[in-house]
Amino acid sequence: MARDKKSEGVIHTSSSRLGMDAPSFKDSYFRHLEYSLGKDVYSATDHDRYSACALAARDRLIERWIATQQTYYNKNAKRVYYLSLEFLIGRTLGNSLINLDLYEPAARALREIGLSLEDLREKEWDAGLGNGGLGRLAACFMDSLATLELPAMGYGIRYDYGIFFQSIKNGYQIETPDNWLRFGNVWEFPRPEYSYLVNFYGKAEGYVDATGSQRRRWADVEQIVAVGYDTPIPGYRNNTVNNLRLWSAKSSREFDLGYFNGGDYIKAVADKSISENITRVLYPNDAVHEGKELRLKQEYFFVSATIQDIIRRFRKTHGNFKDFPQQVAIQLNDTHPAIAIAELMRILVDSECLDWETAWDITVHTFGYTNHTILPEALERWPVDLIGKVLPRHLEIIYEINRRFMNDIAASFPGDTALLQSCSLIEEGTEKKVRMANLAIAGSHSINGVAALHSEILKTRLFKDFYQLWPERFNNKTNGITQRRWLKLCNSELASLIDETIGERWTKDLSALRDLEPFANDASFCEKWRAVKMAKKKSLHAYIMGHNGVDTDVHSLFDIQVKRLHEYKRQLLNVLHVITLYNRIKDNPSADITNRTIIFAGKAAPGYWRAKLIIKLINSVAHTIENDKEVSKRLKVLFLRNYAVSNAEKIIPAADLSEQISTAGTEASGTGNMKFALNGALTIGTLDGANIEIMEEVGKENIFIFGLNAEEVETLTRTNYDPLQYYYANRELKQVIDQIRRGHFSPENVDLFKPLVDSLLYQGDQYLLLADYQSYIACQDRVSQAFRDTESWTRMSILNTARMGKFSTDRTISEYSQDIWGIEPVHIGLS
Repeated sequence: MARDKKSEGVIHTSSSRLGMDAPSFKDSYFRHLEYSLGKDVYSATDHDRYSACALAARDRLIERWIATQQTYYNKNAKRVYYLSLEFLIGRTLGNSLINLDLYEPAARALREIGLSLEDLREKEWDAGLGNGGLGRLAACFMDSLATLELPAMGYGIRYDYGIFFQSIKNGYQIETPDNWLRFGNVWEFPRPEYSYLVNFYGKAEGYVDATGSQRRRWADVEQIVAVGYDTPIPGYRNNTVNNLRLWSAKSSREFDLGYFNGGDYIKAVADKSISENITRVLYPNDAVHEGKELRLKQEYFFVSATIQDIIRRFRKTHGNFKDFPQQVAIQLNDTHPAIAIAELMRILVDSECLDWETAWDITVHTFGYTNHTILPEALERWPVDLIGKVLPRHLEIIYEINRRFMNDIAASFPGDTALLQSCSLIEEGTEKKVRMANLAIAGSHSINGVAALHSEILKTRLFKDFYQLWPERFNNKTNGITQRRWLKLCNSELASLIDETIGERWTKDLSALRDLEPFANDASFCEKWRAVKMAKKKSLHAYIMGHNGVDTDVHSLFDIQVKRLHEYKRQLLNVLHVITLYNRIKDNPSADITNRTIIFAGKAAPGYWRAKLIIKLINSVAHTIENDKEVSKRLKVLFLRNYAVSNAEKIIPAADLSEQISTAGTEASGTGNMKFALNGALTIGTLDGANIEIMEEVGKENIFIFGLNAEEVETLTRTNYDPLQYYYANRELKQVIDQIRRGHFSPENVDLFKPLVDSLLYQGDQYLLLADYQSYIACQDRVSQAFRDTESWTRMSILNTARMGKFSTDRTISEYSQDIWGIEPVHIGLS
């Protein structure tokens, strides 16, 4: 590849064999099968065939990838660096082919040699480097950044084991390691040339520099090597291919020959094993001290390597750090990377010898912070002693940031001790802690929430004192999803129907789906719409038969709640409804009740015993129903194991009803609600997170809303909420609770679910399930009636899809780039 700086971003390439047609793709496939994998058509395994296909697709990314990076340098483009502890990428092959506009040629090439692209895609292991919405949002953001031709780079951790593999045994969740790298990863490129030393422990000490000035430094450290692994992220139907760099930990001492020669073979490699534990697993259990320390080291490890890498790139073309915010924007995806603020200050002050005020000004103008949680317990707070042990110089810097910050507040608001306590980076108490969210706010020029309600709660409740100080820093950026993966790829039948009806503009401008609205009253189109939904339900039926052995009724209402297991997401409220339906059918088997298939999926954190007990309850209720001949004709309940991006792509297109039922004021945004609605599911939900904005877009008549709103929740919890009043006042609710308590669904252990009942009746019902129960049941009854009117339901389904234009990450990223990062698109040309 030759470079020509005078060609206005056009990079000249000499590649002629990387055609975008079926014959060229077929040639690439066979070339990789033989020369990259050392196989022929007789000896190749299914995984070999997948790898050859993936490598053929990857070839077509490489020249665009190199051209993209070179053009950014040539044009001296300001870049955004997206720091996230999670990237829930899922499978890469299908998405890459879609974005390259190569999906159909590749599928045709493979059919000609007797292979199925869909079958090969199933051989790819999910890159489960995330736990839920946070990591999936980061992956969607990377897709949109490249599609919008924005100079960007993602940074995270290359975990050896991603989010655990979930199996279900006797109804209980069982966690086993997710060894996603067992067959390697054809999409990544090791970059040992981009390796950095990351320091831990040691001490902070003073010294006198060559000019006679008193300075501080970090001494007597232990070191670990961070090695970069790069993955190309293509934009949709353009030449932009951005970079995702994930860091892997390697020991700075691979092998101690002294111990080996002395016969201590285990000790000879002990340092290597301990060092590399840092990137071994996503989210170590931090219920124990060792887990907390490892989690903190993970966060600093990837932040330190990232900041070093960003500075190396900046120095290639700039020598003055005052230019840093004009070339670099760093976005913190939640509080996990917040230690980056102290790390950049350490480098600027200790290594670059900038004065504090200049360094702080550079830091604040560089960082933006996205908050993703309203729950105070989810905001990271690290013990001061732990940070002092692991990162002693950073603790000093945090204390100095806090000292200056507190002085500024005291000067502006004399005598306001409550404001000082609220905004302090240090939480006082029996164990002092560093409030990482406060550090992120103090050190960033932008603080954003991810839905209108969420951002309002940040300003009026969670961070109201910071909002009083810096109202100009706070803004909202409602989350979105990428329509390329969550419609075009996962629901090709619906995408094709839309294409032939209104064209393909929606793939880059989701608001174009509005053109579907007139067709909601077109009988022929509605019939085609229903046929697509039925095809997806039949496909999911086959998947369920293969994995759960349950024979579902594809004509029943597919009622689906798939998401991370957490009490605030209220899977337990859904179970209360399931049992209510069970009781109604038992009481009157001939009752006129709409048949339902209720599907759950999601993982509970390994240490979250109550969430895991809810999974057991779901499976116990499902078992009871499946073994009741009368009830099981009308009602099916099942829990799909090991929820991940790849099976979400099968589940979501088949949904009739999407359960988004978190307690109002607890869900920051949610993106599952958007994925379901985009695929024509109707939503039953509370006025929480992005549900509110979805309701505003699709219309109140096309969504099922129930329950208390956020204000009412706050009022009720403030005025001595008594769940027992609701329990005694509602006959159906009392019956359901009593059945769970008396072991109706656990006859082998009648007290098994007592902790769940106690949490509802005697421990405050923190998430107000009993307060919302009657409204939820009444709303579900309305859903049942609405589903029976096929034509009306179809119309509502079409309008949900048609009015989802706001909820693309393309829109979200455009707002970030204009309002926070100040970056411009850079067109990548190839000739």
